[in-house]
Amino acid sequence: MALNFLLTEFFRLEGKVALLTGAASGIGEQTARLFTENGARVVVADVQDEMGLQVVESIGTERASYLHCDVRDEKQVEEAVSFTINKYGSLDVLFSNAGIIGPLTSILELDLDGFNNTMATNVRGVAATIKHAARAMVARNIRGSIICTTSVASLLGGTGPSAYTTSKHALVGLVRSACSELGEYGIRVNSVSPFGVATPLACTAYNLRPNEVEENSCGLANLKGVVLKARHVAEAALFLASDESAYISGHNLAVDGGYAVVARSSY
Repeated sequence: MALNFLLTEFFRLEGKVALLTGAASGIGEQTARLFTENGARVVVADVQDEMGLQVVESIGTERASYLHCDVRDEKQVEEAVSFTINKYGSLDVLFSNAGIIGPLTSILELDLDGFNNTMATNVRGVAATIKHAARAMVARNIRGSIICTTSVASLLGGTGPSAYTTSKHALVGLVRSACSELGEYGIRVNSVSPFGVATPLACTAYNLRPNEVEENSCGLANLKGVVLKARHVAEAALFLASDESAYISGHNLAVDGGYAVVARSSY
């Protein structure tokens, strides 16, 4: 009895299949690893082919597969959903995590082409993943979980560039709308909003080393004594993917150490 209890507690996604976009590095990679550690089989979808294949190889090809997917292309998104179902026979969890930071300019100097690309990736791309994953879940009567990566920038102005902040605010609206429409099918839709994490995306965008990003974030953080890591965000996604959150939908889970509710000055 005790052994069965421990196994149940550890394998929180046993028997489930998950599709993760933007999973070749950063938060997506850590989530793919954590999901498989908890019993899931996963499809790692990304545009970074070499890195994605390395992630799958390190996890083990018996539990993970890689697929090239640019979420800006709806056909590639649809193919990723079909690949997942054909490969593993189901789709229980979508972690729509692919995103970019976009132009690092103020509104006064905003590059509108860059703005359009940011919205195409961060909003339109997520909408496409929700659309096709939800269609597959509804068709198979799967009471699935859809999780999107937003940001503390979805909760406040001044925590990121204009295009990025706009896209993350839009994502919260998308999550809430999808929640209202998919609830009748038993499908939950939530998001996670992390504070500054030293992902390859952030380091490259700001031309900083991981320790420099972490030092900056810790200096601004409300919660002291903890350095936010991608693994912490992955653990929040795991909770939302698991049956432990069976009656949670439409929620934007802040992984920000309370920053958004106590911040009194801009980023």
